[in-house]
Amino acid sequence: MNRFQKLEMEELHRKTPEEIRLSEKMPVVVVLDNVRSLHNTGSIFRTCDAFAVTALLLCGISATPPHREIHKAALGAENTVNWRYFPTTMQAVEHLKAEKYALWGIEQTRNSTLLGNFRMEQYVRHAFIFGNEVRGIEQEVINCCEGCIEIPQFGAKHSFNVSVCAGIVLWECYRQLSPMS
Repeated sequence: MNRFQKLEMEELHRKTPEEIRLSEKMPVVVVLDNVRSLHNTGSIFRTCDAFAVTALLLCGISATPPHREIHKAALGAENTVNWRYFPTTMQAVEHLKAEKYALWGIEQTRNSTLLGNFRMEQYVRHAFIFGNEVRGIEQEVINCCEGCIEIPQFGAKHSFNVSVCAGIVLWECYRQLSPMS
């Protein structure tokens, strides 16, 4: 027998959608600032489900479920992640500020903090804002943030796909907050 035998579905011990709704969440909210791709939105739903984020806020032109193209990438995560739509990202920002979230833009800016140097404060709820695939986060939104976090890159391209970016950032959040790390 191969020592790296792939697990069967029942061996994964996945929670039911109801168990997921009732489970403890990572104190993180993800905000999509005018993300245009339905595939990216679906992929981010799936990543938010994997890391048990508190909520996903969809803003502006970001599409909302139910939608066939979101479902193709989300594979049902659109039914297990708490989500809400805001007509503008600024409305979401105002909501999160009223709820006492620390807001962080994931963007390349002057004086941005490299992800490896970013430290999540214990007992602080964090919201991470991810921008449009072409324009990034609107400057008005960046102006409301505690700061911006940048993922180091070493190739010719100057950015990651937004869904890949969300996966990298949420993994780092989990790594910092997990009692197992």
